[in-house]
Amino acid sequence: MPDPQAPRQAPAMLDEAVASIDMADPDARARAIAATLLPGFMGTRLPDSLRRRLTAGLGGVCVFGPNIVSESQLEELNDDILTASPLAVIAIDEEGGDVTRLNYADGSPYPGNAVLGRIDELEVTGRVGTEVGWTLRRTSCTLDFAPVVDVNSNPDNPVIGVRSFGADAALVARHGAAWTTGIQSTGIAACAKHFPGHGDTALDSHLALPVIDRSLDELRERELVPFRAAIEAGVAAIMTSHIVLPRVDAGTPATFSSRILTQLLRGELGFEGVIVTDALDMKGASGETGISEAAVRALAAGCDLLCLGTDTPDQLIDEIVGAVDDAIDSGRLSAERVADAASRVRAMAARSIAARAASHSEAAPGGSTPASVSVDDVRRSFDVRPGALSALAAARGPFAVVRLETEANIAVGVAPWGPFAQASAEPAAGDSVAWSRHPQFVVSEADASGGDLDARVAAILDGVPDDRGVVVIGKAVHRHPFARATIDALRAARPTLVVDMGWPSDAREYADVATFGASRLVGRALIALLLDGSDA
Repeated sequence: MPDPQAPRQAPAMLDEAVASIDMADPDARARAIAATLLPGFMGTRLPDSLRRRLTAGLGGVCVFGPNIVSESQLEELNDDILTASPLAVIAIDEEGGDVTRLNYADGSPYPGNAVLGRIDELEVTGRVGTEVGWTLRRTSCTLDFAPVVDVNSNPDNPVIGVRSFGADAALVARHGAAWTTGIQSTGIAACAKHFPGHGDTALDSHLALPVIDRSLDELRERELVPFRAAIEAGVAAIMTSHIVLPRVDAGTPATFSSRILTQLLRGELGFEGVIVTDALDMKGASGETGISEAAVRALAAGCDLLCLGTDTPDQLIDEIVGAVDDAIDSGRLSAERVADAASRVRAMAARSIAARAASHSEAAPGGSTPASVSVDDVRRSFDVRPGALSALAAARGPFAVVRLETEANIAVGVAPWGPFAQASAEPAAGDSVAWSRHPQFVVSEADASGGDLDARVAAILDGVPDDRGVVVIGKAVHRHPFARATIDALRAARPTLVVDMGWPSDAREYADVATFGASRLVGRALIALLLDGSDA
């Protein structure tokens, strides 16, 4: 039930949040700087150091998969945070698909954006956003770093891929707006990402600094279209990307570019909400300067809330506060810019309180199984090469399963995926029991780097009779040489079906079945498809 005091408290909190900040007062200045910071931490309980900082004005906390054991534990943790600071932002990366924090231990029960884009029913996408919102609402989170509204125009993109609704800007715009409207109807603030568009990269900004060679006019035609739609839908926040666009602001990553954030996002697009940085511990942000300097540059460019990463040492927070303080004193960073950032963050938190008070939590669906998307809906979204399943069915006996394990994408982490997540999460379910009857093998990137790939493939062939089929399951298979080599060897020796649960290449050489997602729900749909053995 909503807090009966919340409707009366919310206006007062909003007035307090937007009140002018006297940056000449050292205490007020310290609180304003602190209000722009969003650290992460290790463990499942709030550290005392963060509790003290929250009472002293810290902007909030970002929770990640390792912080979560269950919904009830997360609710207890978040209530502890809000007790320390009612205006704290509690952010989470819950995209409802391959990137999940709520279901980090067992895989997401939602299909993910690319599948939603292929289903292409806005009502379904809106319902998924709403269901994710109510789940977050029950755990006392306040801000979701979703939806992803990048247009995945590059099939070799290593970090966006199936997190995107698709490769068409208009489709991504429609679904991003529907998802935003759905989640924000529950009182949870949404955050569209990664501005001004991370879909046309071939590098992961967690590990490097991608460069996108597109002009401002070209961005307006494609990348900016979904962000305009999200802004029109009232999105509360927008996250920046650590990418360089040399034809827009040469040499300056978007997170640190006033040309991109202040002139383009604030000025041309008219966005008045909170600008959040992607994590500043990423190589694309702080690899050359360090996190403290990155924080100063981000604030100066127009960012309001600084996501610091998954495990922020208390000493680093002190260093960041000191660096920002020094930058104000030296004139590199205006006190007014920091005060503006702090006011925007606090106002978003206060509005979130008001929105949660105004919505009706008794209307929230209960349980952990979403009703928005069925297994059949997901199955129909698959791209299946004609005749692929029939060829596999012609092999005698149960097919063997070969799982290709690539190095984990940092955004996705090590959450269970695909049919393997379903079999682990619900081992007694009928589809899991049937799946377990098929011999299972694993080939990993480590096998290739250790020189054991040939021996691993030989062991699989020794364990699979000549007349049996093989189903190989991986993600973005075409991008990984060891995966292609494994498939080539198996195809030469056995009837082989290749399932790509990532974003496949346009040519589909290594994707007889493309699922465009690897959540647990998508895994259930894949099991149904393979066990049924029909191309329909």
